[in-house]
Amino acid sequence: MKQSLSILALAAATLFASGALAQTMIRAVASGPGESPPNGSPGSSVAAFEIDGSVLRAEVPFRDLLADTTMAHIHCCTTAAFTGTAPIAIPFVDFPLGVTAGTYTHAFDLTDASVYDPAFLAAFGGTPASASTALIDAINANEAYLNIHTTQFPAGEIRGFMVAAPIPEPATWGMLGMGLASLGMLKRRRRA
Repeated sequence: MKQSLSILALAAATLFASGALAQTMIRAVASGPGESPPNGSPGSSVAAFEIDGSVLRAEVPFRDLLADTTMAHIHCCTTAAFTGTAPIAIPFVDFPLGVTAGTYTHAFDLTDASVYDPAFLAAFGGTPASASTALIDAINANEAYLNIHTTQFPAGEIRGFMVAAPIPEPATWGMLGMGLASLGMLKRRRRA
């Protein structure tokens, strides 16, 4: 039985490590104390991002800002995880301006050069493919962040680093379930 469990554990680890991931969920918890330099804003956001193939979907609710919004974007790439500042990578098109609370929802096609800030695109090879790779690598290394700017805080009122968590494909869960069921059947046969 121990050998069977070891084989199943190895198979499950191989499935998860082999890239059997359909998409990646990303969270960014933004606050005033998370800014650089920190500030006392009570504003907050628990933003959700999803990378599915070449599409980055953003769902960015925000509230309790001390002043009206002026812009928002993703910055990339700091030199160390969870610290430092970086240039703008992806400006948020049609972000709600002149408000202290709201929600921003958008899908960015990472294969489209116009999605990226021109300086970011140029700094990372000049192509959407190279810019996308740099951005995704930075997200995985916790070196990219969400920033919302306001009239009172032109350098940013709230900020939160993006943290990725892979989501296994349904087929991965199915294969793991089949493996566990097979082990259960083997155990029953050995008892009989």
